[in-house]
Amino acid sequence: MIFSSLIFLYLFLPLCLLSYAAVRSVRNRNIVLVIFSLIFYAWGEPTRIVYLLLSAAVNYLCGLGVGTLKKEWLRRIILAVSLIYNLGMIGWFKYSGFLMENINAIFGQHFPVPEITQLVGISFYTFQVISYVVDCFWEKVEPQRNPLKFLLYVSLFPQLIAGPIVRYSTIAAEIDDRTTTVQDLSEGLTRFVVGLAKKVILADQLFRIVDKFLGGTPENLTILGTWYGVIIYSLYIYFDFSGYSDMAIGLGRIFGFHFDENFNHPYLCKDIQEFWQRWHISLGSFFRDYLMPLPVFGVRNKYLSLGLVWLCTGIWHGASWNYILWGVYYGAFILLETKIGKKKMRKIPLWIRHIYNKIVIIIGFGIFYFEDVHQLGIFFRNLTPFNPNGFFSYFEQMSLYNNLFLILAAIICTFPLLELPKKLKEKAQWTTPVVSVTGTLLSVVLLITSSILLVDATTKAFLYYRF
Repeated sequence: MIFSSLIFLYLFLPLCLLSYAAVRSVRNRNIVLVIFSLIFYAWGEPTRIVYLLLSAAVNYLCGLGVGTLKKEWLRRIILAVSLIYNLGMIGWFKYSGFLMENINAIFGQHFPVPEITQLVGISFYTFQVISYVVDCFWEKVEPQRNPLKFLLYVSLFPQLIAGPIVRYSTIAAEIDDRTTTVQDLSEGLTRFVVGLAKKVILADQLFRIVDKFLGGTPENLTILGTWYGVIIYSLYIYFDFSGYSDMAIGLGRIFGFHFDENFNHPYLCKDIQEFWQRWHISLGSFFRDYLMPLPVFGVRNKYLSLGLVWLCTGIWHGASWNYILWGVYYGAFILLETKIGKKKMRKIPLWIRHIYNKIVIIIGFGIFYFEDVHQLGIFFRNLTPFNPNGFFSYFEQMSLYNNLFLILAAIICTFPLLELPKKLKEKAQWTTPVVSVTGTLLSVVLLITSSILLVDATTKAFLYYRF
């Protein structure tokens, strides 16, 4: 089940909200959320719930072990068991086929390649439980002794499938005691509808353009057609993923949970380091807090740690060489900017920094898109004057003409438009009712428009579901 479906919007979510409102105690509300979260995850493929429950059980016990036992050696063994189990699960379901294909290619063997269906959301909920067990080991959080409450943390449906990666410390107090105020309900619903509009009105429509230009073979694309296609893809992936994050944060707010932000208008960045401080914040902070402190080959070196982080960032996104290249690509630019230093970077004219980082980001998303190495090579060639198809054609000219308003709307929506009403309220109190009424009407319009677009549309899953 996905958020941008009529079944979720007009059946699952209303039933969940009614059931949640019908009970008063936090304990019973937790039970309601666990039941609906398990239904949400099992929808369409019931067997995968077994692995979610198994993950919850193993890490619940490991969290208790590392958080309550006194003997350090025993705590370390339990931590190792948790890490081996969690990383082993990701490795088996996500990378075993890729690994065997490369072993066969390198050594000329013909070992059978396992055909394993990847578990939806496994990278997200597994990283959550890893952070929990490690935080218990570091004594940053108290282990959760109630298995139902821990299962709620692991399975909470707003962020279960595609994040953000929620730390236990972020919502530990709210699992035990929370309320939903009128403001929470209003802001949560608004945030959810904005995320839905990002997905349905912008991302899904932008993908139609992406599919026409990059969906087939790139051999026939002109220079302008290649740049045009990957720029549109950069907009698509932002609205698709940030739309999901907005919906997750909004749903969490409705139920009394306050998740951390996962995006902060990343295309306003001035350099690549700032881009990654604004993009998929929960993943970046996970690697910063749990991977950067580790010694590499027994040595503590910030450059080796940086390389490990970006290699893992690429691998995390998928079992394909283009994702590894993508991680190394960004790691190289982060290293370059680190060596230059923040003071010297600031001395570079701002317009040059904006052009530089946008080109790097756009090409980076091209690497991210093409999983086929041969097509990726053609993509690189097509960006340059070595492209045999010329500079532009009538095809991209007509596409730009027909989709001009959609593209302009998408570009405008990368700016912090939702902060304008807050600034108006702060500057003049009399604008508060006007802004509130306008915001409500706009949310209703966005919800109706999104629903109409979903009626005849083929439901398209969020891109990050597969990660």
